[in-house]
Formats: sequence, C-alpha cells, structure tokens
Amino acid sequence: MIRKLFVALVLMAFMSPAWAAQCPMLMSEVDEALADDAKVSQLSEEDLERVRELREQGEQYHNDGDHAQSEEALNEAKEILGL
Repeated sequence: MIRKLFVALVLMAFMSPAWAAQCPMLMSEVDEALADDAKVSQLSEEDLERVRELREQGEQYHNDGDHAQSEEALNEAKEILGL
C-alpha cells in the first residue's frame, strides 16, 4: 500500500512540470496570432475582446499554478482565433 502511494506521488511530481510547460507555449501561440493583423481583422470586436480576456486568464491561472484551467482558457482563445 505504501509503495503504491509513493509511486503515485512520484508520478504526480513529474506530471506537474509537464503541464506547466504547455501554458507558455499556448500563450505564445495566442500572442503570435494577436500580432497577426490579418488574423485579427477576421475577428469581431467581441471575439477579439474575448480572446484577450482568455489570454489574460490563462496567464493568471498559470501563475497561480492551475495549469489545467490555464490550458482550458488558452485553448478556447486558440479556438476563437481559428488555430
């Protein structure tokens, strides 16, 4: 029983940095799309504002250590951007 618990804790310790690494990559993809005038011009003002909000939320969740929420917000932003 203790061995299983130890293995589970070790696996969790290695998974957290993997999630953390995804967030900056997703933020970068959203940032690149927002810097692309052609991509931005295809969005409505509402969609553009929503993407910016999601980008900020994603960064805040990442900084707070909630990488699952960060990825969810950033992936939603990418979806709106058509990425």
